[in-house]
Amino acid sequence: MVLYIASSASFGQAYEELLKAVEDGHTKSVERLLDRGLDPNTADPKGNTILMMAARLGHRELVALLIKRKASVTKRSPFGDTALMMASLRGDLEIARLLVENGAEVSHRGWAPIHYAAFENRAEIIRYLIAKGADKDALAPNGYSALMLAARGGHVEAAKGLLYEDADVRVKGPKGETALSIARQRGMSDFVDLLKRAGAVE
Repeated sequence: MVLYIASSASFGQAYEELLKAVEDGHTKSVERLLDRGLDPNTADPKGNTILMMAARLGHRELVALLIKRKASVTKRSPFGDTALMMASLRGDLEIARLLVENGAEVSHRGWAPIHYAAFENRAEIIRYLIAKGADKDALAPNGYSALMLAARGGHVEAAKGLLYEDADVRVKGPKGETALSIARQRGMSDFVDLLKRAGAVE
């Protein structure tokens, strides 16, 4: 991992400096530490790479630097997160585009970027991901589609983005629930009307 940092003590200090610089968005400091030999795929103690951290925090210049320095855009944390999932959660379209243009996967098994975008009502991200080939009806590990997650959170804009791209209103969850039944159970009349206009039936 390290080319020029000899002792474990100096490496430990450099590692802490790197994580702090990433957290603070100090691109020049990160670049200096990478030049000293630190790995662009370095992860924090929880297994999140510094690229994931930069994407989650919205540090666009830093994301660009890490990609330039060959940080993996497809690497997943122990929890299954990717940098694109972090950008989708944040709703940062510029970072999402940068990651996708450099090979980030828009769809994969398990939790996917579109689920995170729906969870946080990121309609613009949703439409971008679908335009890039994301499976709009993919089921998350909890058995919910992005549309169902939007219904669960009462996120009308996310639902509009999904319905504009013809998300399937008939998808059922593990207990037979649909986006419509979820919205109705939560008393969200506007959401119910939106789904019915898109063809959802009782």
